Amino acid sequence: MLRVEAKSILNKHRRRDPWFLDDYSVNPYYGCPFGCVYCYVRGGRYGSSVRGIGAKVNAPEVLERQLRRRARRGEYGIIALGTSTEPYMPQERELRLTRAVLEVILRHRFPVHVLTKSSLVIRDADLLAEIGDRAILPPDLEGRLESGAMVTVSLSTLDEDIARIFEPGAPPPSERLDLMLRLRSAGIFAGVAYIPVLPFISDSEDCVRRMIRAAKEHGAAYVFVGALTLFGECKRSFYAVLSSRFQELLPKYRRLFGPRGEPPKTYQAELDSVARRACAEEGVRYMLI
Repeated sequence: MLRVEAKSILNKHRRRDPWFLDDYSVNPYYGCPFGCVYCYVRGGRYGSSVRGIGAKVNAPEVLERQLRRRARRGEYGIIALGTSTEPYMPQERELRLTRAVLEVILRHRFPVHVLTKSSLVIRDADLLAEIGDRAILPPDLEGRLESGAMVTVSLSTLDEDIARIFEPGAPPPSERLDLMLRLRSAGIFAGVAYIPVLPFISDSEDCVRRMIRAAKEHGAAYVFVGALTLFGECKRSFYAVLSSRFQELLPKYRRLFGPRGEPPKTYQAELDSVARRACAEEGVRYMLI
């Protein structure tokens, strides 16, 4: 793993993310060992493909300076960890950069939203619980969130064989669902993001309903369901896997996506409608607010 020093670690968004509610993002690492074929970071819309895996070894010190200034000005907002790479990749066991970043976030009382596929996050349940109690939420979110710390565990399918194809280095879906139980047992406000569901593979109404039921059975406080996007190199990589493993689906994908990087709005609206109905029937919150 490469070790680099970053000049800046805190990214301020032009506007709050409407799904995950983050105003800022922090990524102590770059690259990812999980190798998810659909990873949007590969896509040209978001920049060139990330090559190699690296650690921003001075991330906690840089974040300390940046958050100190923001806190003095009262510019509190939710910080997302894991927007462009896994914050709990295996190297975190030794480097503990993400834990050190959480300690800085706690010190300055910023709320946090961790996005992960890794069970290693449970190691930091103590910090996350304290952040949840002490964080200062933006005024317009006060009273609308149960906690100042959230953990969202992401999956694209419940099928372990399918997951091995599209998420070859990630923990299996069963392990991620067990993680949800452990997080909730530790008192963490946590939920599941089925993002992205895979067209013609895990996006049927029956699949979506089973996924939401599984989330509920494992204690999820909320559920997201989102469509697959395929931009640039990501599209080429994904289609290459389809060609070798699901050749019969290639024509369907080409019709669904065409030259675009995302499926039509009608597809996205129907997926959203199915997810909302299933969540209502299962008694699970759909999205955070």
